[in-house]
Amino acid sequence: MSNSRREFLWNIGGGLGGLAVSQMLAREALSTEIERPKSEFNGGLHHPAKARRVIQLFMTGGASPMDTYDYKPELEKLHGQKLGPEEKPEGFTAMPGAIMKSPFPFKQHGESGRWVSSVFPHQAEVVDEMAFLMAMTSKTNVHGPGTYMMNSGFLLPGFPSMGAWISYGLGNLTDELPTFVVLPDAKGLPYNQKGPFSAGFLPAVNQGTVINASGENPIPDLFAREKYQFATRDADRDGFELLRKLNAGHAAKTPQDSQLDARIKSYELAARMQLSAPEAFDVSRESESTHQAYGLNEPVTEDFGRRCLLARRLVERGTRFVQVWSGPQGATGNWDNHGSIPKELPPIAKSVDQPIAALVRDLRSRGLFEDTLLIWTTEFGRTPFAQGGDGRDHNGGSFVTWLAGAGVKAGVAYGQSDDWGYKAEEGKTYCYDFHATVLHLLGIDHKRLTYRQNGIDRRLTDVHGHVVQEILA
Repeated sequence: MSNSRREFLWNIGGGLGGLAVSQMLAREALSTEIERPKSEFNGGLHHPAKARRVIQLFMTGGASPMDTYDYKPELEKLHGQKLGPEEKPEGFTAMPGAIMKSPFPFKQHGESGRWVSSVFPHQAEVVDEMAFLMAMTSKTNVHGPGTYMMNSGFLLPGFPSMGAWISYGLGNLTDELPTFVVLPDAKGLPYNQKGPFSAGFLPAVNQGTVINASGENPIPDLFAREKYQFATRDADRDGFELLRKLNAGHAAKTPQDSQLDARIKSYELAARMQLSAPEAFDVSRESESTHQAYGLNEPVTEDFGRRCLLARRLVERGTRFVQVWSGPQGATGNWDNHGSIPKELPPIAKSVDQPIAALVRDLRSRGLFEDTLLIWTTEFGRTPFAQGGDGRDHNGGSFVTWLAGAGVKAGVAYGQSDDWGYKAEEGKTYCYDFHATVLHLLGIDHKRLTYRQNGIDRRLTDVHGHVVQEILA
C-alpha cells in the first residue's frame, strides 16, 4: 500500500479510524505470528493462566523505598554520619551527603505485619492483599534508561513495552475497546514521552492507546465536531462506499496484502466504539460513595483517583492492559524528590494513596481480583544519604514493587535490601524477573514469547529472567 493511500485511509477515518484499526491488525498479527490457545481463558498461551488482565500503577521519578515501604531503623542510628561514597558515583546528580533517617514514622500493619510509613495511611490498611518485591534493582539510576528498563527490559529505546508484548501475545478481550490503554498524569507524559508504551519492533498496533482522562474529550474524533455539519451518518455511508470501491480495486491488484481486510473491518469496530466508549469513560455513572472512595471530590486525589476508577471500568469491560502513571517527567510534581523528602514526598504520596487503596478494595469487592493483576512500581529508588539539605538522589541499587490480585500470594514479601536500603542484598530481582512473573501469571512462558527481528528471536526478558515463585499462590 502506498504512503499516499495509507495517509488517505488515516485521514478519512481520523483519530477514531486509527484507534479502531489497531484492534483488527492486532488480531491479524496474532493469526500469522502465534498459534492462539483453544480455550478462552485458563488455557493460557503456554500454560494455565491465573490472570486475564493487568492494571499497572507506575510512580514516575523514583519513589523512595526507605520513606514508604522499606523500613530501615539502622538509618535512625546512623543519622548525620558521613558514611556514604567519598566521590560522586556515576549517575548521581550531586555529591552524596550524610546518612539521613526517614522523616516519617513507620508502623506495622495487617496480619502480615508489613512496615509502612505514615505517607501511605490508606494503602497500609490493605497491605495484606499485596505481595512485595523488596529487593528490586536496576542497571541504571538515570530516569530515561531506568523507565525504559522497567517497561521494556532494555536501557535504550526501540524495544516493545510489556503492555505491547502482552497485547501481541494474547490479543484483545473485546472488540469494543483498545487492548492496551495508557492513562498519563494530567500534568504531562513520563520520561521518554510515549517511549515507555511503544510497540518497538512489534506491529505498531500493539502500542498503548494514550487517553487524556482529564480532558473534556478523552478520545478525540470519536464524533464529529459541531462545526462540521456535513459529517452526518449519510456522509459516513457515502465515505464507506467510496472506501469499499478503492479497497476492492487495491485488493485486486495486491491480493497478498492481508492487512487490507483488517482495515476494512476496523470501521465496523469504529462504529461499535461510538456506542461503547462514551459509556466506558463516563465515571459520572458511578455512585457518589464510589466517587468519595476514590477521592474524586478532593483536588489532591481527583486526577489519579479518576484514572484508577477508569482503569477498573476499562478492565471490567474487556481492556487487557491498563497503565496508570503518577507524575510527569521533570524535576517537580513527581517522585523525583531531590530537593526535600519531607516537603516533596507527602504531596505526591497523598495524591495516589487513597485512590490505590480504593482500587484494591473495589477490585476485591467486584470479584475482579480473581482474574486481574494489579501492580505498583517505579523506575528505581533513592539514596539512604541526603542530597543537599534533606533530599535524596537517584539510586538503582534497591527499590520496591508490589503485586496483588490474580495468582498472587497475598501478605508475603520476597528479598531484602541492606541495612541502609542502598543495595539489594537477598532475593535480588531485576525487571527481567518481574516481567517473567507477570507473563507467567498471564499464562505465558517468557522464553517462548518471541518475535524475529534482524535475525534475532527477541523477547521481553532478553536472555535473562526467572519467575519469582515465592510470591505466587
